[in-house]
Amino acid sequence: MAMGGKTMRKWLIRAIGSAVALGLIFWFLPKDAILAGFSRLSLPVFLSVLLAFLACHLVTAAKWWMLMDRAIPLPTALRAHFAGLAANLCLPGAAGGDAVRAALAHATLKDGPKVAAAAIGDRLIDLVGLACLTLIGLSLLHGGASTALGLTVAGIVFAAAVAGLFIFPKIARGVWGRWPGLPARDLAFRLADAFAALGRRPGLLLFTLALSAAVQAVLILLSIRLAEPMGVHVAWAAWFFAWPIAKIVATLPISLGGLGVRESSLAAMLATFGASAPEVVASGLAWQGILYLAGAIGALILIVSGGSFGVWGSQVTELSE
Repeated sequence: MAMGGKTMRKWLIRAIGSAVALGLIFWFLPKDAILAGFSRLSLPVFLSVLLAFLACHLVTAAKWWMLMDRAIPLPTALRAHFAGLAANLCLPGAAGGDAVRAALAHATLKDGPKVAAAAIGDRLIDLVGLACLTLIGLSLLHGGASTALGLTVAGIVFAAAVAGLFIFPKIARGVWGRWPGLPARDLAFRLADAFAALGRRPGLLLFTLALSAAVQAVLILLSIRLAEPMGVHVAWAAWFFAWPIAKIVATLPISLGGLGVRESSLAAMLATFGASAPEVVASGLAWQGILYLAGAIGALILIVSGGSFGVWGSQVTELSE
């Protein structure tokens, strides 16, 4: 997939961020202990987690499809979603995968604002679901030194979701209504209408939020399933507190899909609950292997179904930039 110059620079910056994070991990933690963790992971466990991970993404794709008001065929939504997983292998961050998914959906729907509103709404709902799980883990842990961190992250996420889904439409109409000469007026109004349409369907938002939280909870359980044979033994509550925060941190534009950042932040938080940091890092890198294999399967699905990354390259570059 071809990348524009700006996208390439973003990719390089994030690649450097991941390289630095991994370098610091292997500098400060004993490499032998990390490798020993890998040696304790069996292939059947790894493959079972991979299959369950793919099943979770089938549900996630259906959730996004519902947020688009089922405006495209479900098979098209599934194909687009798994193509987005494939794009995460070579585009900078989760937004790159969202761009590919949106490009494929837009090719069928021809309604950019509706696709964009569904994509952003889907991302915000996932973040709120993660924040809810963090608060559940925090309550089970009975507070402590991690209370401020958990409450801060959850508060920021909830504020962003409310601003995106309920405040943006009013701001967009107000700004472009007062200054109609501003560029992208029609696009801003269409986006505002699309977000407002989502906001007027609280039942759909609550259902997709519950679905998102359930999927994320299963992913946490899968991470535990992957980590325990590798020597990570901490309370599930600690996982439910730390895993969502590590995933939210991994979405920051400082690494390639969170590589190195997710592992280090998860190790730092679980270590406070008695986990061994090298084993946590080993399980995190195994989880990255799950992500990469899922992306490769997504690429295979796209190719087998007659798609081509080259066809969507220019659209993805525009959306990414």
